[in-house]
Amino acid sequence: MSDAIPRHVLCVLSSGLDLSEIERIAADFGGFVLDREYSQTEPDPRMPKAFEASMAGASFDDSDWDAVESHDTVGYLLSAPMMRELAADTSRRLLAATAALLRSGATAVKNESSGIAHGRDRWLALADRAASAEDEDLADALVTAWVKRPIYDGEVLYSCGMHLLGAPEVEIEVDEEQLTEDGVPDLVAHLDTLATYLLTDPRAEEIEDGAGFRMAEDAPRWSLRTGPYDRCDEDDLFFNPYGYVRLTRPQ
Repeated sequence: MSDAIPRHVLCVLSSGLDLSEIERIAADFGGFVLDREYSQTEPDPRMPKAFEASMAGASFDDSDWDAVESHDTVGYLLSAPMMRELAADTSRRLLAATAALLRSGATAVKNESSGIAHGRDRWLALADRAASAEDEDLADALVTAWVKRPIYDGEVLYSCGMHLLGAPEVEIEVDEEQLTEDGVPDLVAHLDTLATYLLTDPRAEEIEDGAGFRMAEDAPRWSLRTGPYDRCDEDDLFFNPYGYVRLTRPQ
């Protein structure tokens, strides 16, 4: 396993909320600091395209896009490098901090460590859900908040962001004809089921290459393929030191 240690880098846009206030609010949730080297008190013209590339369109409305266009401050918040056993709790606290920032004047947020953004209402709903959730419901809320999916490479659909929860990325083999309006949500449901399993079932720590996996007791059997993460370099924020787990063709 790689020695790389994941960390959150959160991009926070605002209009009228200064950097010291962003830092103060985040600090209340423990372990999050402002990166003063890259934060700035002026607009960044790259932000509209950056948010668009972060799947913002899935939950943004006109007011969210207006907020990105009209920002005058860009803050970058850093978590400490996260040991595997602390990753899920750190991610839960950062989700709560995200909601607090949005309720205090921040206008848009995206995660640089997984490339995902949500609209204001989606962030707040996810934070409220995670605040009282446990076990599988908490895992699902954190996956939805921090894990970008699905991403297609021509052979598999895969995730980016499970390293922020202390788990391998999840993947599924697909044929191009499955990538339809009806087919993609079903494939994403498979990814999410596997992700939840990896985060909540103790047996997931002992997965071996070629092990069987079923979405339900009476569902077709998939084979699990495991391996090291090689989609980017180890010093990339997206790098997952825990590798990947891939659902391969049902037998």
